[in-house]
Order: sequence, then structure tokens, then C-alpha cells
Amino acid sequence: MTKALIAEAIGTFALTFIGAGAGALGVGGLVGVAFAHGLVVLAFAYAYGHHSGAHINPAVTFGLWVAGEIQAGRAVAYWIAQAIGGILAGVALVIVLGSGEAVKPGATVLAANVTAGQGLLLEAILTFFLANTVLNTAVSGKGGPLSGVAIGMTLTLSILMGGPLTGASLNPARTLGPALFTGTVNQFWIYLVGTFIGGAVAGLLYRGVFKEK
Repeated sequence: MTKALIAEAIGTFALTFIGAGAGALGVGGLVGVAFAHGLVVLAFAYAYGHHSGAHINPAVTFGLWVAGEIQAGRAVAYWIAQAIGGILAGVALVIVLGSGEAVKPGATVLAANVTAGQGLLLEAILTFFLANTVLNTAVSGKGGPLSGVAIGMTLTLSILMGGPLTGASLNPARTLGPALFTGTVNQFWIYLVGTFIGGAVAGLLYRGVFKEK
């Protein structure tokens, strides 16, 4: 468990630090930010997958719990580790970039023309895609050595579509870290509820339809 929790904390730190950092710096525009997130997930799937499953995302962990693939106690421990990783990444970004205002472009917030309901629905749909890929490649074992590629690319394509609307977080820990230092924590509930709904639907679908008995 110790190795797994350290892996989850470091992986979530990396995803938030690199992903939000790329957004704050405007590296490569939307495409650059999408690939920054996707490549981190791809890399850590192979680096830490054998230790923790490399969830690095509370919504993915929730989806696996709903699917019956992880025990409740372990899921809660993962959530704590992931939250710590996201918050520490927020701290590191402020130190490196100089202020919360410098980090703000990397925070995941709703676009001006997007309502809370629209944002919640989009985060739920995109998180469903991500958790669905995790369950049907890595967890099922059917994706083999390419599971990490499939998962990383699912996150990338989701950000390419949803980035301009919600920031396409798909991950409450990734949202939490920057939000605490950029004055955007008031929108955090959207990224918590929406992503957990998406993860839960993916977990139920896997458990009831796709999981081999």
C-alpha cells in the first residue's frame, strides 16, 4: 500500500504540475496542453502501473470502486494521496511561476458562455470516456502493453474537445491544486460531481456489461 500511495501522489503531482504548467505558460496552445496531459498519463501508466494501477485521478478510482475492482478503504487512501499530489503541485506552480495569477491560465474553469449544468455534463461525458478506456484496457487486461497509450490518448482527445469549454479536467485532484491558489475554488464542485458521475457510469457499464464473468 505504501508504494501504491506514493505512486499515486507522485503521478497526480506530475499530471497537475505539467498539465496546469503547460496551460499557464501557453505551451503549444490547446494541442500542446492536451498532449502535455496525455503524455504524463501515458508515461506514468508504465512507470507506476505495476505499483498502484496509476489511477492518478480520484474519478477513475471511484469508477473502479463502482466496478468492484478496488476495495473502499484502498479507494479512500488513493483519494487522499491524489489530493495531496494535486495540492503540492499547485504549491510548486506558484513557487516556480511566481504567483497565483501566473498559474491562473492553467486552472480548469468554465468558459464565459458555459453554464454550470453544461460544464457538469461535459465533464461527466469526458470522464466516462477516460474511465471506460481504463476499465476496458488496463483493468480487463485486454489492452496489453498498449493500454497506457490508449488511456493517454483518450485524455488527449478529450482535452482537444472540452478544453475550450471547461478546461477538460476529468480529474478533481488536477482541478483542486491550481484552484486553491487562483481564486477559482468556487467552481470545484462541478469538477468533483461531474467527474464522479462519469466514473460511476463507466464503472456500472463495465460491471454489468463488459466485464467477463
